[in-house]
Amino acid sequence: MTRVKLQDVAERAGVSVTTVSRVLNNRGYLSKQTIQKVHQAMEELNYRPNAVARQLFKQKTDLVGLVFPTVNNPFFGELEAELEERLYELGYRVVMGNSQNNPQKEEQYLQLLLNGQIDGLIVGAHNEGIEAYHNTNLPIVSIERIVSKQIPVVAADNYTGGRLATQRLLDDGCQHIIHTNYPATSSTPNQERRRGYEELVNEHGMEKITYEISFDSPNEEKAAIFKQIFIDHPECDGIFADNDTNARLAINAARQAGKRVPEDVKVIGYDGASSTQLLFPDLTTIQQPIAEMAKVAVDLLQKRLADQSVSSVTLPVKLIPGTTA
Repeated sequence: MTRVKLQDVAERAGVSVTTVSRVLNNRGYLSKQTIQKVHQAMEELNYRPNAVARQLFKQKTDLVGLVFPTVNNPFFGELEAELEERLYELGYRVVMGNSQNNPQKEEQYLQLLLNGQIDGLIVGAHNEGIEAYHNTNLPIVSIERIVSKQIPVVAADNYTGGRLATQRLLDDGCQHIIHTNYPATSSTPNQERRRGYEELVNEHGMEKITYEISFDSPNEEKAAIFKQIFIDHPECDGIFADNDTNARLAINAARQAGKRVPEDVKVIGYDGASSTQLLFPDLTTIQQPIAEMAKVAVDLLQKRLADQSVSSVTLPVKLIPGTTA
């Protein structure tokens, strides 16, 4: 079967090839009659425009890369779904990559952007020290991760979230509150949760104790750390976990240590993704505005694609009450 060419459409419509190209790419003034003639010729010939050629003409691919640690985590899974839906509504297709603690994967997506194979990137992976982020002014937006001074960050108000969680445990009468968070060397707004916790327990004359847990550690290692918390601190009566998955591990460890939740130990999580609330409705948690974070990130990326200046954005959080604290 012979492929229909642009010249065939031009001949059928009785116009030049340039005119057909202008109709396809919506460029320049053309009469309604001319546009109708070209579209009628395309329909009669069953002509399908060459998508690659149109992308080269427009100098854009209508592709956006998303690079996050994993979709297995409720927060990141919901966030990627929200981003994909909003980008789709704007005519973008998504190239999705889970970095799985592998900086080489993340660098490959950066290379796609540098090579013009995708229009922009929205990133939230935890890999450190990727030099390309610091040497360029590419259309990149970060979510809950500090990449470089040039790249805007969309984050929830982690400091307020840390204080809200800690205050809830204090209001419950907890005297020995332990927090879990990423290693202090990680460049993430999560560290503000830690600062909110530490400042508030200091204000109440209590000892600040933070156990560092890498996001990418296997669940077995994380569970062992929570088990160790109750060995090291049998007096612990409150845990502020840095995410809802870790809150679940904290509750399991508390029960294995012979403690009741919430009677002996109060536990509060962080994230409040829809799937977590559905599967674990009793969990008291700090909810991040995931849908709003996705919307703002896409808005910022559009502005960066249009060479507009943008700034980082911080969004409010709220406490979702449950029975665990």
